[in-house]
Amino acid sequence: MEFKAFIEITRPHNCLLAGIVGVLGSIVAVGDIPAPRTALLVFLVVVLGCAGGNTINDYFDYEIDKINRPERPLPRGAMSRRTALYYSLALFAVGLSLAALINIYAFTIALVAYVMMFLYAWKLKPLPFVGNLTVAALTAATPLYGAVAVEHLGLAGYLAVCAFLVNVAREVIKDIEDVEGDVAKGARTLPILWGNKKAARVGALFAVLTVAASFLPVKAGVGLGYYAMVPVDLIILYAAYLILRSQDRETAHRSQKLLKISIFLAVMAFLVAALV
Repeated sequence: MEFKAFIEITRPHNCLLAGIVGVLGSIVAVGDIPAPRTALLVFLVVVLGCAGGNTINDYFDYEIDKINRPERPLPRGAMSRRTALYYSLALFAVGLSLAALINIYAFTIALVAYVMMFLYAWKLKPLPFVGNLTVAALTAATPLYGAVAVEHLGLAGYLAVCAFLVNVAREVIKDIEDVEGDVAKGARTLPILWGNKKAARVGALFAVLTVAASFLPVKAGVGLGYYAMVPVDLIILYAAYLILRSQDRETAHRSQKLLKISIFLAVMAFLVAALV
């Protein structure tokens, strides 16, 4: 067993990014910096939940990852599956303990989100489109969690809508990238059921819907700082163009990575708008 596997299996860069988005959700909601204690708790609850979710996902995806991602800790034998299961449950338990220190709403949302992460990895992921919607909903809940922690919604609601739509696009495109392993396990994702081309159209549609939804804060009277969202919209549209042009694995990987980057950039655009 490799000690670094305990860090690697959580995909720490993703978890840190999610934690930052949670804190930024608090800032976007109130237009100011939250209390340090609240910000730290939000960050830790989101990071631990993300870490637990990624770990339990690898536990259930062991057979798929042997084909799609053999370099990950479980397929290469750096950690046993049983250890990964107990580790994920421990991460969830610590996260819930910290969530209870924020407020009852934050604890409830964390509990629901953690359960959904487990159910997604266990049962929902192979279901056509249901798994995509679940991941998108969990991602959208991240900035909302920060808003709940400070008991104010503000622009975080609009951010959550955009996050949901762009993540549906990313998840569908990611399924195109992972078709080979998913077929081997018998999963029933959109690309497998409908073909890569039709799935690409669905992903591109949700990318375009994201861009359309990004204009909602303008109607709410947001300031000029929100124009920082314009280059983000262009990145999203370019990702849609790429996957419509070609559905090979390399292009799908590039497209979904661009959408992943756009999520963080969108948060920053909303942050600028909220503070300005």
